[in-house]
Amino acid sequence: MKAVIALGANLGNPQENLDLAIALLREATDVKKVSTYYSTAPVGGPEQPDYLNAVCLIDSELPAMDLLSLLHGIEKSLGRERLVHWGPRTIDLDLIQYGGLLSKADELQLPHPRAHERRFVLQPWFEIEPDAILLTHGAIKELLEQLPA
Repeated sequence: MKAVIALGANLGNPQENLDLAIALLREATDVKKVSTYYSTAPVGGPEQPDYLNAVCLIDSELPAMDLLSLLHGIEKSLGRERLVHWGPRTIDLDLIQYGGLLSKADELQLPHPRAHERRFVLQPWFEIEPDAILLTHGAIKELLEQLPA
């Protein structure tokens, strides 16, 4: 099943952290496409350095919760600490969409509840899949056009 994963990092060496996270994803899943890396200002949270963001498309047969656990394991292996909500991080891996699954569970909301308002998710996703549809929200091209520059 196709999954859309957003990656972000702003501590340590963000490019190296994204490279390592993608390498670990390649070991555990079938990575189909990876966007270029985008430098973006942080959204919410405390004052912190700019982020490096990307999106990748993978194929996986894992159940959704197992894929989420895999993403959390990669974060942990790269030193992610969850100290401050929306705070700086060595790596962040968000499951944006997984096939046609819809979930409102506390531990996994699909599609990601704020993806439609985040340029740092939509822009790299649009780069690698311009005709993509964000479930419950519509074409990412149109969502991007509605966001402030």
